[in-house]
Amino acid sequence: METMNLTQLESGQSGEVVFIEGGRNVTCKLSVMGIRVGVTVTKITSQLMRGPVSIQVGGTQLAIGYGMARRIIVEVDE
Repeated sequence: METMNLTQLESGQSGEVVFIEGGRNVTCKLSVMGIRVGVTVTKITSQLMRGPVSIQVGGTQLAIGYGMARRIIVEVDE
């Protein structure tokens, strides 16, 4: 299994969140959106030039900023 940040996933690829880099504010903000350690996320698309990243968490689609997506570390089955 390989770990990488969310921006490094290919479109359509999924991974389980294993770590969130950042302090309490970052983890709380992501938790409110349903993104927390142990949750599986799927990358839908990302924009060029560090634009927003579209992901799916459960049955919900979200768009998060590139900087925030870089803080989400996922474990991917190869």
